[in-house]
Amino acid sequence: MKNTIYLLFLISVLSSCESEGELTRKPVGSVEIPETAVVTSSGNFAPTSGHSVSGSAKIYSDGTHRNLALENFTVTNGPDLKVYLSKSSSPVNFVNLGSLGNGTNQAFRIPDNVDLSVYPYVLIHCQQFNHLFAFAKL
Repeated sequence: MKNTIYLLFLISVLSSCESEGELTRKPVGSVEIPETAVVTSSGNFAPTSGHSVSGSAKIYSDGTHRNLALENFTVTNGPDLKVYLSKSSSPVNFVNLGSLGNGTNQAFRIPDNVDLSVYPYVLIHCQQFNHLFAFAKL
């Protein structure tokens, strides 16, 4: 009986981990926003239960590229935190922009094929345990 419970626990732990996609392997917050870029949309972060967050999410465009900037940003520490653009305030349909770093100001390149009118939310999500930490509506 103990072996069966242990085996079920082990299977559930191993199956809860997700492999990282290509976008999540890029250096964190490595995008530089040109001085000529303008803010096209922004929103403030709101926490989910049990977490604290502060700061804003801003979309910058320089005519060539679009970047998501997290400014004056802090969030409760967690494992495997990712930055998503999402269709809703929950991580159901989203674009993974990469891993969250440690700085209060970070920027991520938005792929050219992403329609921001369809993805109006920025999520901070723990990919490993499928847990939402915070979101911002742009």
